[in-house]
Amino acid sequence: MAGRRQPRHTGGACGGRPALISVPPLDGTVPGVAAGGTQSPPRRDRRAVRVVRRLLLWLAAAVLALTAASLIYNAATSGYASPPAGLRFARTGNIQTRYRAWGTTGSPVVLVPGAFETADTFAALGAQLGTDHRVFALDLTGTGYSQARPPFTVAHDAAQVLAFIQAMGLTGRNAPIVVGHSSGAAVAGLAALDGGPRIAGVMFLDGDARPLAVPSFAPYLIIGPYRTTLFRLGLSLDWVIRSIYNSQCGPLCPPLSQAGAEVWRRPLQQPGAESALWATLRTGIPSLTQAQLSRLRTNPAPKSVVFGADDPQYSTAAPAQVAARIGAPHPIIVPGRHLTMISSPRQVAAAIRVLSHRAAAAAN
Repeated sequence: MAGRRQPRHTGGACGGRPALISVPPLDGTVPGVAAGGTQSPPRRDRRAVRVVRRLLLWLAAAVLALTAASLIYNAATSGYASPPAGLRFARTGNIQTRYRAWGTTGSPVVLVPGAFETADTFAALGAQLGTDHRVFALDLTGTGYSQARPPFTVAHDAAQVLAFIQAMGLTGRNAPIVVGHSSGAAVAGLAALDGGPRIAGVMFLDGDARPLAVPSFAPYLIIGPYRTTLFRLGLSLDWVIRSIYNSQCGPLCPPLSQAGAEVWRRPLQQPGAESALWATLRTGIPSLTQAQLSRLRTNPAPKSVVFGADDPQYSTAAPAQVAARIGAPHPIIVPGRHLTMISSPRQVAAAIRVLSHRAAAAAN
């Protein structure tokens, strides 16, 4: 046929069947080479693409399975622990505040807990100090057994402390010393600023009232439902609670029994506790601004700073820096790590008595 080239046949080497000779296409392309002159991807590249595709599918399936397992676990553990019997509460504004008390005579002292702590954290210190002081310790809103009421901020916590002081009748010449432990130091400091003469003195115990130095994106690295699963799973394991307790309290603290682990666990299983925790992760722990710390330095209320000698959260220079920052005398260093009210209650109580005497002298 006109316009078509016929294949040419040649005889085989031995006169056998003719061999078919392939004629290149008339458009000049070469088999295996793209029209632009580049060679098509080798077969191994196509195999690599298929492997990557399979891996992505497996990863997606694993994420779906993990998410399903997390949701099921969260649903199965969504209940709350019942609070212990015999708790004491006071109405502080719109919050039912749980508190503990020791002693019936002497000048008053109010103890403010830090993160993951409750009034029970001060049991040993309250018993020591209650021999000659009236001692009160409260659960901040969203932590422990106090009613959870947002916002979970340092200003809201300080307002709760001042409302508690008012509810207990600790006014006028009966004004208390406020001791804030760890992040509770910021709450105590702001209460002193906002309360004025309603606060007789303020102590920073194992705390500097400054924000944690963490990247702003850190709270979003673990999202729900996984963070809920990890939190509840860790909370359910006694060895996790004991490990944290031992690292922060040290060898001077009594060993944590199963009942002791429950004292730390149960408050975090109350309504609103997880919401407060996630809010704190987003906004940061209670802290004061540089301007507020400067105001506290010039505040006339007597101040004191107490730290554990081996606190893993702070450098050895930190106590003196904190004291200078808030206008306190030289810091008092006691044995222990970060939970000195447990490791050294007698020494911490002695430091509070010194501050109480200074406050009494300032009032006269």
